[in-house]
Amino acid sequence: MSDFFNTPIKFLKGVGETKAKMLEKELEISTFRDLLYYFPFRHVDKSRFYKISELSGEMPFVQIAGRFVNFSIEGEGAKRRLHGIFSDGERLMECVWFSGIDRMKSAFQIGVDYVIFGKPVAYRSIYSISHPEVSVYDPSKPPVGFMGVYTVTETMRRRGYSSRLISTIVRNLLDNPRLAELPSLLPEEVKREYNLISLKEALIQMHTPTDAESLQKARERLKFEELFYLQMHILRFSRERGRKIRGLVFPIIGKYFNDYFYNCIPFNLTGAQKRVLKEIRNDMRTGRQMNRLLQGDVGSGKTMVGFMSMLMAIDNGYQGALMAPTEILATQHYETISEWGKQIGLRVELLTGSVRTKKRREIDDGLRNGDIHILVGTHALIEDNVVFKNLGLVVIDEQHRFGVAQRAKMWKKASIPPHVLVMTATPIPRTLAMTVYGDLDVSVIDELPPGRKPIETILRYDENRYEVNRLIQRELTAGRQIYIVYPLIQENEKLELKSVEEGVERIRGLFPDVEVCMVHGKMKPDEKECQMEKFVSGQARILVATTVIEVGVNVPNASVMVIENAERFGLSQLHQLRGRVGRGSDKSYCVLMTKMKIGADTKKRLTIMTETTDGFLISEADMKLRGPGDMEGTQQSGLAFALKIANLTSDGQILNIARDAAERILNAHPELVAGQPTQYDKKGEELHLSTESVAIILRELAYRFARKIDWSQIS
Repeated sequence: MSDFFNTPIKFLKGVGETKAKMLEKELEISTFRDLLYYFPFRHVDKSRFYKISELSGEMPFVQIAGRFVNFSIEGEGAKRRLHGIFSDGERLMECVWFSGIDRMKSAFQIGVDYVIFGKPVAYRSIYSISHPEVSVYDPSKPPVGFMGVYTVTETMRRRGYSSRLISTIVRNLLDNPRLAELPSLLPEEVKREYNLISLKEALIQMHTPTDAESLQKARERLKFEELFYLQMHILRFSRERGRKIRGLVFPIIGKYFNDYFYNCIPFNLTGAQKRVLKEIRNDMRTGRQMNRLLQGDVGSGKTMVGFMSMLMAIDNGYQGALMAPTEILATQHYETISEWGKQIGLRVELLTGSVRTKKRREIDDGLRNGDIHILVGTHALIEDNVVFKNLGLVVIDEQHRFGVAQRAKMWKKASIPPHVLVMTATPIPRTLAMTVYGDLDVSVIDELPPGRKPIETILRYDENRYEVNRLIQRELTAGRQIYIVYPLIQENEKLELKSVEEGVERIRGLFPDVEVCMVHGKMKPDEKECQMEKFVSGQARILVATTVIEVGVNVPNASVMVIENAERFGLSQLHQLRGRVGRGSDKSYCVLMTKMKIGADTKKRLTIMTETTDGFLISEADMKLRGPGDMEGTQQSGLAFALKIANLTSDGQILNIARDAAERILNAHPELVAGQPTQYDKKGEELHLSTESVAIILRELAYRFARKIDWSQIS
């Protein structure tokens, strides 16, 4: 890393000790490199001045030259605001400030020529700009052209720091003659092969673009760089895993698998289930550790595939484990799998945090001596005192809910790491799966068992509640059961959202002849289990709940899912909730309830749910709207892996090119793989680099991923 890159930000012109501390605390900018890579979140065109008469409808940010003719402060306390009347010499408009009022009033003078910049909004034919940028007009200086707009925190705003300040210090850095010392972060061979501009040019054009074309080239270069190193990081360790980590060999399909398949299976497997089982079978007899992701929509039969995969392990003298994220889901799996296992003489046990001490000792003994064939449980499975005699296969359900460190602990349960099958009912878009899971093998169950009827999804407003209640009554009269989901447990005055506790009373009043039960996350496990059992057994006909029932509840008789304040949920979560119905042979309904006044984007998002039940289409839409999620399992929305400029939703083409470059380099340079393997089965073309270029890659990988968990080795 160059000395220029590592220079503390306090030494930059216009910064100093005080600003440096603020930049580091609020924006994590402590070096010249940090500032150069703190990119604008958008660019605005300041190449011309507008007249107020030219403003119309929804316009982007504009700049207008003129003078303030009046200032006034209105309101008191939190509603206090500063109004400034601004004239371009022909017409008037308004500028409004809701914070920093006294400072703003003293900063501007009536009769001085200024340039204001911001987004104009019309109200009753009067245009106004909230918190405009204001600068003194200098007729000798032409408009600046394209300009970056930077994110600043609320704390920074209160202390007078603005996007314009960031822009000023960035320009000071770009004007520094030592910018020529910028290191080459991409090998020359890669830049040549993929026609990429230099780092210096990319950074200059990213912050202060000459024109739209130059900005686009800068974005492409910087996105490629970011995605190239992300892919290189994933692929080099996944290759190391394939070379170094041997797997258990399961050569036989024996009596347990055959007995269950030919004599006990309660329904015919779909073609997709058979295909996936064959893929898993091939994995587990190679001597290489299986790491396979199994995607399948709700009700597609993933649990059966997981169970039969564990039978392969048991037939070869090993134990199986299934880990689920919640006690409800773990219990559901246990009840299903123990019923299946009982038919062929298997011992299946359940381990959760609420298991009593005496039972816990029995389970520990059974695991250690091998009497237990399959252990189903929650996070309790990863505790150090849970010791298996011979763990051969770990099945992880709804794997995105487990952090990497949690999943890694399952590796240590055997001297040779067990095979791993991770399952999800949340379809993952290809670009995200390719990035999160690296070389993880992916299987998809893309067909539902015969006889399943599609779920009818309808969007209804609070004003339509009578119609929805009639649907509920009709289904109750027909003997079926109902889910009603709320976003909150208790009423919250600050949020205009419905809650479970108020909802359960309303529902009991509307349907007094049926038993209503309630489940939410703050209930004690025993209480929650008791309420769930009432619904599963059919004693309770309506279940009022929060999203704790998003996964793991299997009640074929339930035919209606009502989701209150549906606008508060992500599409993938709505899809999961919808999957709780439609599990029997009856026609089922999912009703998305929302208030009448919702934004156009929100309505569009909910309309997607009414138009398709295809989980992959929904996940693509959800990723575009909410972001791809944190790859280390600590966050499920927002930007992934601290990507500064690339977007996994929209930059799939660049991701593919960057991955191609990483694969070609690794094919040509096995020394880049950890452990320096002497042999590797090369895949495809090679891209040869100089010794200096290899050193650049290793140095940059060390910088970018020094503090990250090596999640690429863990499925």
